[in-house]
Order: sequence, then structure tokens, then C-alpha cells
Amino acid sequence: MKNSDPVITWLLDGDPSIRWQVLKDLLKADKSVVNQERSKIADEGWGARLLARQDDEGTWSKKLYSPKWTSTTYTLLLLRRLGLNQDNTQAQRGSMILLEEGFFDDGGINYWKSYKHSETCVTGLTLSLLAYFNINDSRIPIIVEHLLRVQMDDGGWNCRRPFGATHSSFHTTIIVLEGLYEYLQKYDEFTTEIKTSVDRAIEFLLQHRLYKSHRTGNIVKTEMTRFHFPPRWRYDVLRILDYFQMDDIRPDPRMQDGIDLVYQRRTDDGRWMLPQGYPGKIFFELETTGKPSRWNTLRALRILKWWEAQS
Repeated sequence: MKNSDPVITWLLDGDPSIRWQVLKDLLKADKSVVNQERSKIADEGWGARLLARQDDEGTWSKKLYSPKWTSTTYTLLLLRRLGLNQDNTQAQRGSMILLEEGFFDDGGINYWKSYKHSETCVTGLTLSLLAYFNINDSRIPIIVEHLLRVQMDDGGWNCRRPFGATHSSFHTTIIVLEGLYEYLQKYDEFTTEIKTSVDRAIEFLLQHRLYKSHRTGNIVKTEMTRFHFPPRWRYDVLRILDYFQMDDIRPDPRMQDGIDLVYQRRTDDGRWMLPQGYPGKIFFELETTGKPSRWNTLRALRILKWWEAQS
């Protein structure tokens, strides 16, 4: 598909995982065209390379969560962001291993013998994988029930709550929000409770104008203003805004600081750059640090399209 916009043309020259999302989110192409492009992910480019790394046991790096970023959890999270077919048998096998090995007696996910409770971030990440990859299991609603139960009084979540944390974490909150979003695409149990819970979490983030202290107005962490891909378990402004557009959350004036940041980061040629990634072992680089990023450009453009359509 040809396009007169040089940025769109550049995006369409990328990996199938980029192309199908450009066709769907920016060009509103026919569903058959989108699906045809999406089906290539398992056989070409980044998706095929990641699937080829699965071992005979059905895991990646023979580990569930660590090492970062080559374990089963983080490889599946990246495949989810690429848009791998949700019925892919390799991904489903890996996801079931995460459930079987991690489901804990408090209803969440726990991979560590030293923990006497589930880890909220890991529980949210695993939920997003189980729901996205169409795992049909009676334990999945129990995981959701657990996450609803550990929501904090200020509206978000924090994996450090069992250790005394009293304020929600931006990181944990976006992880759980994405997990609940994927769950709602497939399941209808706890729908009302989830929507109420999500509204509370969004209000928590809006009170912080997405990345600022609600007391001082200062940026909580500069790293939140850098647009990383893959985001791994960490929160940043582009990630939360992309969640808002994905879930079609109603724009709010308190999102404006984040939207302004997206506009400010656009280069003169209409693209967005890739900052230094998070430290840790990886299978291969998707894009080059310090260069224009198709991932960031795609995400920024669909965020601005959503925002401008409703402003």
C-alpha cells in the first residue's frame, strides 16, 4: 500500500509487526488487509526470530521471569506487543507454563519460594499474556479477583505493598491496567468491578498529570518522560497515553502535559527518536538507540490521532 506521507511510507517499510498496526490504526485499512499483514509476524522478521528461540521445554532461556529480557515472560510480552496471532500455539504453550508454575494460593502469580505472597507486577504481566493468547482456564478470573483485592486506597497498585508501601506505583498501575484491558476483551466475569477499579486507577494517574507529584508538581522521575520500546515493566508517558487511546479513554485536561511532551519530542521530519534501552540481556536489537524509531513514531501518531479527533 503506497502513501504520499513520507513518514507513513517509512513506517510501512518496517517489520510486519509495525506494518499491520500502521494499516489498522493510522490508515484504517480493510480488516482483511490488516490480518494478512499481521499473519506474517510468526514467519518473518522480529516475531519469527523470537519464536525460533523457544526451547524444547516450551520456555525461553529455560526461565520463567529472569533473566531480563530473554525469559519466557518478557519474550511473550514482546510478542504480544508485536501483535502475534493470539492463537499461536508456541505462545500458548509458554503462557500455560507461566500459569502452571506461577499460580499461587492467594490467587495471584508467584515464582519465588522466598515470597509468601503473589507479586502484583508479575501477576498483572501474566494476566495480560494469558488473556491475550486466549488461554481458557478457570484460574484466570481468580487472578483478576486477586488484583482487585490488592488495589490500594489511592486507586493504583504497588508490588511493594506487602513490604509497607502506602502510595501506588506508576509502574505497577500501568501493568495491571493493561492486564485488565486484555482480560475484558475475552471475559465478562467481574466486568462491573473491573470498570470501577480502572476508573479509580485512571483518576490516580490523572491526579499526577501522568508523571508529576500531586504535591509539588515536579516530575516524579525523568525516566518517565523518555519513550522506551519495549517498555518492559516500566511506566512512561508514551506507554500510558497509548493505553488511553487503545482503551478509548475519554480525554481529560490533566492529560495535556503528557500530550505536550509527545508534540515536543517530534523531530522536524515528523518522527520520534529511540532513547537508550533498559539494561539487561536481549536476544537482538529491534531498533538503534539515538535513531528515529518506527515503534515510537507509530505509537505517537496514533496517540495524537486519538487526541486530536476528540479535542
